[in-house]
Amino acid sequence: METTDEYALGRSDAETRRLIFQHQINGPLTRRFFQAAGIGAGMSVLDVGSGAGDVSLLVADLVGPQGQVVGVDMNAKILETARARVSAAGWRNVTFKSGDVRELDLDGTFDAVVGRWVLMYVPEPAKLVRHLVTRLRTGGIVAFHENDFTYPPTTMPPSELSDQFRRWAIPPFGSPGPEMQMGSKLFRTYLEAGLPPPQLIVEAPTGGGEAWGGYELLAETLRSLMPMLQKTTGLDPAEVDIDTLAERLRRDVVSRKAIHMCPLMFGAWSRKPA
Repeated sequence: METTDEYALGRSDAETRRLIFQHQINGPLTRRFFQAAGIGAGMSVLDVGSGAGDVSLLVADLVGPQGQVVGVDMNAKILETARARVSAAGWRNVTFKSGDVRELDLDGTFDAVVGRWVLMYVPEPAKLVRHLVTRLRTGGIVAFHENDFTYPPTTMPPSELSDQFRRWAIPPFGSPGPEMQMGSKLFRTYLEAGLPPPQLIVEAPTGGGEAWGGYELLAETLRSLMPMLQKTTGLDPAEVDIDTLAERLRRDVVSRKAIHMCPLMFGAWSRKPA
């Protein structure tokens, strides 16, 4: 099977650091979602698109020392970071494998398969989910956490800068790149994969004030997206002035006593039928 790397944000050390920082903002939402989905002590969990290890570390905390976590990612380099972080955290029951999850030889079956910001980068997400279900025991949990830009990230009340940021960062629907409405398409994806109708949860990281880390996250996400956006939308880096963007966003929100809402996060979970 031919595999391709669809990741729009690139494979740099800076992007790895951004992913880790992003988890600081989104991690509490993912934890609540996994707990609602039923992931808990003693379970064996497959983490698809594990990246720098944030989701695997979160799941390790949920399943405890009697559980097991196997993370899979196509980027072998980022798994070096993931292994170092797991070792530093003291977990002995978390392992990582590099490659396409559809082709890897994974021992045994799992109690759950999870992923965050994975299906939005996959050309045929239902086909992938259908394969992942074969890795599960009967009754095993399928739980994916995905962005959706149907209601785009915004400052409330909006401003000239927040509107401009949206025009820079969010290409028109249908443009090349990740599926921007993956969150709201999870329900259909699960059904097409042969799963029972999933339960859903929707949240969005939101904040304001001087200390909120969301400004830096927004700017660094746009920085990682810049090469793709230059090709697909003609975005001019000089217009963005990326090195000052975080502080400009902070001043804009704080000066108006506003808040900023990040992209919606849809969580969907279902169980493998008998």
